[in-house]
Amino acid sequence: MDYKNILIENNDGVVTLIVNRPHALNALNMETISEIGVFFTEDYKTIQNLKGVIITGAGEKAFVAGADIKEFLGIESPEAGSALARNGHDVFNIIEKFHKPTIAAVQGFCLGGGFELALACHMRIAGEKAKFSFPEVNLGLLPGFNGSQRLPMLVGKAKAFELLMTTDMIKAEEAVKLGLANHVVPQGEEISKATEIIEKIATKAPLAIAEIIKTVNAYQDKNSDGTEQEIASFGQLMTTKDFEEGTSAFIEKRKAEFTGE
Repeated sequence: MDYKNILIENNDGVVTLIVNRPHALNALNMETISEIGVFFTEDYKTIQNLKGVIITGAGEKAFVAGADIKEFLGIESPEAGSALARNGHDVFNIIEKFHKPTIAAVQGFCLGGGFELALACHMRIAGEKAKFSFPEVNLGLLPGFNGSQRLPMLVGKAKAFELLMTTDMIKAEEAVKLGLANHVVPQGEEISKATEIIEKIATKAPLAIAEIIKTVNAYQDKNSDGTEQEIASFGQLMTTKDFEEGTSAFIEKRKAEFTGE
């Protein structure tokens, strides 16, 4: 697909998806969300030896500074507003459930819908100048792309209430303390740290990684039983060639060579 709002860079299987709307601080319009969805459902299949996906924004000022508010002005019914929110839910859920690791490399402002995009990723790397906030109540709204559900899973119910209701800005160091970010790095080193993590994960058994993603996600999925998912995934993995290779390598004291079978 010829994208208008995102850029795709492939570095030996580590893909960087760049939200490329710097003139709007990378604000998410529906076309951009749609393009992200196309990559994660279809176009990723063209990447040979895909190891993981890093999501970031163009420029140094912002990861993604929210949704494109101009598009909200044309919404004239609750049904239309709900449809807009559901579309964002659907795309961000795909990112959350993606079978390879997804990491948000956050530089600058990470606000509203951008914060929700980062929360949909499996991990977040914050540059030292990163700032996180949910400003939706200032517009008479609440987060529409599942932010009100993912946030309390990371920071707890009481802190989620505070952040959503006050719109307080969270700096990088506090984001790590709250569990919103995995690491803080110097400005400009967000992608290199995310790449380092993905390259490390790529040395592990890929089928096991995919099942870990599925099982951890089941913890917060009201329609799933995380315990039963873990039991089922464990049993399934024990019948794979990767399990045979991993156990043999352990016994033989050598490095395992996983094939994803």
